[in-house]
Amino acid sequence: MPHGQPPAADGPLAAAARLTSARALRHRPLSTAVHEVDLDDGRTVVVKRGDGPDAVRAEAAGLRWLARADAVPVPAVHGSDEHWLVTDRVPDGRPTPQGAVRLGRELAALHAAGAPAFGAPPPGGPREAAIGRAPMRNVPGDDWPTWYTEHRVLPYLRTAVDAGSLRPREAAELERLCARLPGLAGPAEPPARLHGDLWNGNVLWDADGRAWLVDPAAHGGHRETDLAMLHLFGCPHLDRVLDGYQETAPLADGWRDRIGLHQLFPLLVHTVLFGRPYARQALAVAEAAG
Repeated sequence: MPHGQPPAADGPLAAAARLTSARALRHRPLSTAVHEVDLDDGRTVVVKRGDGPDAVRAEAAGLRWLARADAVPVPAVHGSDEHWLVTDRVPDGRPTPQGAVRLGRELAALHAAGAPAFGAPPPGGPREAAIGRAPMRNVPGDDWPTWYTEHRVLPYLRTAVDAGSLRPREAAELERLCARLPGLAGPAEPPARLHGDLWNGNVLWDADGRAWLVDPAAHGGHRETDLAMLHLFGCPHLDRVLDGYQETAPLADGWRDRIGLHQLFPLLVHTVLFGRPYARQALAVAEAAG
């Protein structure tokens, strides 16, 4: 059996039954790894196959940590094991301007719930976590520019060079930008409680137009990083999201100029996963920084 794969007999129906103690009636695949499962007690749950025990443990711990902030809604965790995660299903809906303002306010409250340090994993979460299919190491640090450079930029930069997606002279340009980061990072901020992988696909809108967050790569970080990822990949009514955020917890002056710096992390992750086009975007950030 390949490492990280569940036994063939242990599919989403069996996993749902085992982890919820209910009888699983039927399932509908949403992707190769995610299924909706109807239970005999009337619930419909989402059953997700993880890439390994640490990935499942990290996601389950992240969802619970975000939920404890009592800010943005996240699906409740009904059970998990080495291979499977079972959570609530978010009822399908559409984004609304009012829901976007509420999301901004709730994101601000989530970030304000804080974290023990930059890079701190959720309680019970592993040090060796993941963002999408890329590894992500949660190593605590006290100084954001130093921590961000060492643990969120350079590891992916080196992997991209090794894979040929980034040329050594281009990597040197990004390293020079990292050396300047303390002077570009803006006022010091306390560690925020981040979703950590906040692209549009991980924001689900329910039947009431309220936003829910799924699939976190949760850790302690800079609050502008979550917002920069929303800018990078788009979000419905993003201006209204920012209005709600600014009403609740105004961002430091110059935050728009720092969006690219915070996007280096997801851009380099995507360079590792998907190749050269994202490397060009990362280099554009360095060029814009001057």
